[in-house]
Amino acid sequence: MKQIAILSGKGGTGKTTITASLAVLAKNAVVADCDVDAPDLHMLLHPEVIKTQEFKGSKLAVIDEEKCTECGLCREKCRFDAITEDFKIDYIACEGCGVCTIICPVKAITLTERISGHAYISKTKYGFMAHAMLSPGEANSGKLVTLVRQNAKILAEREHSDLIIIDGSPGIGCPVIASVAGVNAGLVVTEPTMSGIHDLKRALQLLRHFNVPPFVCVNMCDINEDNANKIVSFCREHGIEFVGKIPFNPVVTEAMVNGKPIVEYALESDVAKEIENMWEKTLSALQYGSG
Repeated sequence: MKQIAILSGKGGTGKTTITASLAVLAKNAVVADCDVDAPDLHMLLHPEVIKTQEFKGSKLAVIDEEKCTECGLCREKCRFDAITEDFKIDYIACEGCGVCTIICPVKAITLTERISGHAYISKTKYGFMAHAMLSPGEANSGKLVTLVRQNAKILAEREHSDLIIIDGSPGIGCPVIASVAGVNAGLVVTEPTMSGIHDLKRALQLLRHFNVPPFVCVNMCDINEDNANKIVSFCREHGIEFVGKIPFNPVVTEAMVNGKPIVEYALESDVAKEIENMWEKTLSALQYGSG
């Protein structure tokens, strides 16, 4: 079983748009949307939820009113001001750090798990999909990403699929690290801007750290051909597999407005054809490369 993560050093490069198209082209792949803080792949793949799981990724303090003597130590030591004057827990302010449980002289406070989000297993017209949504303000997105990837692997084994396509979060933070660890390849989607080049290099450093073979494609390559060529030259100089230059085309926006992957909405467009060529190159490298 092969796993490929689609990454971008910054948001807005077209990562999810390309991921949706790859899901269409792959046919029998399992798709995992690992952008759990702001998932949007479902807007193009329209999954039908089959199973929902509660994700308990953080803790919440609970005060036993019968034991509590209202000594005030917990309020004094709580740096998040999560304990009210009448000794109630403000569940929004509470970070679940546990200081109150340690400081309480009568052991009236305990930590309990709270629901931090939900993970989903779904069916789309293109195959099965694992995805999730972290509740606003909650932490541990990396743990939720790990759960999504575990669900995707179980689906792939059950459905005898030999490929998992992972739509990662933008950037290089914790959820991205959880998305790329142990994958066979990372496809970095960048754009021909100075910030795009800078963040491409950061994403490549992350992949190098985890020994993940990198592929690179430039989206909207013709908005600045000089920068696009700089990216191609950079990849050649560093032995990085460059797989495609996708042109700018307003039909991509039309496809998104209509809630369809571009390779389905406008199959004969230059964008769709380039994504298809890029996918063939990537698939070939996945099958016969070091992954």
